[in-house]
Amino acid sequence: MRLKPVMATLAAASLAGLLLGAVPPAAQAAPDPNLTITQVTLDRTSVAVSGLNTYPINVTVKGGYNSSEPGDQGLVLNVILKRTGGTGGRGDIVSAALKRTAGTLANGTWTGRLNVASTANGTFKVTGVMVGPYGGPVFGTPYDPTPYAGQTITVKGTNQPRITAAVNPRIVPFGKPYTITWAVTNTATGKPYGSRIPIGLGVDTPCAEGGSPVYKTGTNGVITKAYTANDAGALNCAHIYTDPYYIVGQWLFPARPTVIAAVPSKTSAKVGTIVPVNGSVANMIGSCPVQLQRLYGRTQWKTVSSGSVRQSGRFTLNAQPSYQGLIPYRVYFPACQPYVAAVTKTFTIRGL
Repeated sequence: MRLKPVMATLAAASLAGLLLGAVPPAAQAAPDPNLTITQVTLDRTSVAVSGLNTYPINVTVKGGYNSSEPGDQGLVLNVILKRTGGTGGRGDIVSAALKRTAGTLANGTWTGRLNVASTANGTFKVTGVMVGPYGGPVFGTPYDPTPYAGQTITVKGTNQPRITAAVNPRIVPFGKPYTITWAVTNTATGKPYGSRIPIGLGVDTPCAEGGSPVYKTGTNGVITKAYTANDAGALNCAHIYTDPYYIVGQWLFPARPTVIAAVPSKTSAKVGTIVPVNGSVANMIGSCPVQLQRLYGRTQWKTVSSGSVRQSGRFTLNAQPSYQGLIPYRVYFPACQPYVAAVTKTFTIRGL
């Protein structure tokens, strides 16, 4: 699954939220009708956790699943907790897979752990239970969690980890390999934790669906990985994992150069006449904005027409000479992830 650049906003918002532990929104927007929850119990209401550690909270769920399918006898559950306060980086936290340890499928008890990371830091409330495994393959339309208004826990997270990335070269030319130096630091001190840290480094599908290969940083919390030319067009990611989600992560599309050109359909036109300006952006995939700008005075460029780059990489904007004489124009391409901001060469249209 290669994520197109036009999906960068998704990657930065909803995708990032998903990978940071948020429960993916269900298109069906309805709970599983076979699942009934009668009780959810956590054995802690407050925990303190530091750095890369996690604090395991025991979770017990009582309920039932209405099914006669033999394969459902091993059904597992996940408890979902949503943030209600605090300043941590996570919106949701999720239990590991809870296994049935007593009773029957129709009337049983499921138990397991909720692994709380320092990046939670805040208050969370049990809001629902869903059939697991969390983030596992789902056939058909997934269900929403079955609602359950349960306990609230307070998490005091300190020395929270942060992952940063330095891409070399900073703007990756098309058809060229590159490297990324990933660094894991303690946000409280700005320094590494002083141990080799397991870190998942993925490209493309694993960044969205999990399963990134795991490496280890040096004791300085840093690892540099080489990537191929093809990897620059996909989502790159680094994350530190705890069952069943990431403690912390970083996702990015390496910056790509913007090669843009534009020419007016006419080099002269009567004042007030609309003159189409045609242009293209090389290696473009998706849709990004472009602006036709006119020079006012000696240095001030102002936007006079706006449009978008088409899937073909081409675009058309409209100039309209407002006075007689040579009028300078250019096309401006604002930064549109992963493409960097750029402008065309200046061209002129003579107003007649």
